[in-house]
Amino acid sequence: MHTISKLLAGSIAAFGAARTVAAGVKFAGVNIAGFDFGCGTDGSCTVSSVDPPLSQYGGGDGAGQMTHFTKTDGLNIFRLPVAWQYLVDGVIGGTLDETNFGKYDKLVQACLDTGAHCIIDIHNYARWNGKVIGAPGGPKTSDFSGLWGQLAEKYKDQGSVVMGLMNEPHDNDPAPWYVSPSSPLLSPSSNPLIPSPGNGYTGASTFVSGGSAAVLAGVTNLDGSTNNLIFDVHQYLDSDYSGTTTTCTTNGISVAFQPLLKWLQDSKRQALLSETGGGSDSQSCLTDVCAALDFLNENSASFLGWVGWSAGSFPSHYVLSLTPTGGKDIKLMTQCFAGKFDGGAGLGSGSGSGSGSGAESPAAPSPTSPTANAAPPPPPAQTSTPAALIGGGSPSYPTSSTSAPAIYG
Repeated sequence: MHTISKLLAGSIAAFGAARTVAAGVKFAGVNIAGFDFGCGTDGSCTVSSVDPPLSQYGGGDGAGQMTHFTKTDGLNIFRLPVAWQYLVDGVIGGTLDETNFGKYDKLVQACLDTGAHCIIDIHNYARWNGKVIGAPGGPKTSDFSGLWGQLAEKYKDQGSVVMGLMNEPHDNDPAPWYVSPSSPLLSPSSNPLIPSPGNGYTGASTFVSGGSAAVLAGVTNLDGSTNNLIFDVHQYLDSDYSGTTTTCTTNGISVAFQPLLKWLQDSKRQALLSETGGGSDSQSCLTDVCAALDFLNENSASFLGWVGWSAGSFPSHYVLSLTPTGGKDIKLMTQCFAGKFDGGAGLGSGSGSGSGSGAESPAAPSPTSPTANAAPPPPPAQTSTPAALIGGGSPSYPTSSTSAPAIYG
């Protein structure tokens, strides 16, 4: 049985207050990307490609976006992806860089200022520059736990900061690579939630069948409890589950959410869908994303909520953009991500046409103007299991012409 040593003293009571037992999920929100730009699925991150989603640094107005999403749409959680290399200025095992962390902390503080929960997400795919954490030649587990020890200490008095351990581990030993029985993962803290990601890009469709659920179920607090330990899953709804096209071909219920639900119910555990998305105004995605969120609402004792991908520093023509323009939300936000959320008090009343029946929708036709919002190139060929098989994706978007293409999500 694995334990997370010295983990989140006093957090269980805080989390208990946030648990939901009535209809309607507790959390809904958006990823605010930019500090992760330049990161590939091999854990290589080009720090110069980072585009802080803060207007004072020339990036997207993440602070303004979060204010809009909370005040206009009633959302209450934001995920803030960041490159490990950026936080420590490229020094593995190093201390938080005063300048770089200072910029990232401004985004965290802007999030906290809205009253929302704020997920710190290390966007490295369980790797550093191509090497898996804990593997021969790779970063030591102590390097990773040391990073989180510093972050936990920085935010130990912020109960709304969520420790999103790692984005989309893949092709690893299925054991929880971030747990070391002899080395504490996090310092004592009041943070209420720790979302644990699975292998296979933490895809919801294989979280159980791929073995992640069984392994992560063994991770406990020192006292054997699991109340503050939840599971972190992703699921995109396009044809290969990659999140790179504007067309959705499934609502993911029968292939992903229903199997996961059964395991969560049997295990009396909870999960958070921290990445999902679709074409901004695609009718197929309006149908399928709304249907998926209906299902999560109907099963909110097991699913804590959802976080859409993405806003932040992405340009307005990004295929999965959730960024409001001129203070106006896109349809996918109004009908699904916000429209299906009722502040944790009950089922949302949005006008999305999806249902929670579990029926898969037929593949929708391509958009009538395929070049108007064209999808970026797919991610580079990898030796890892393709996203189509694992259910979690890595949405891609090319960076500026001065830097190499990067993989996000």
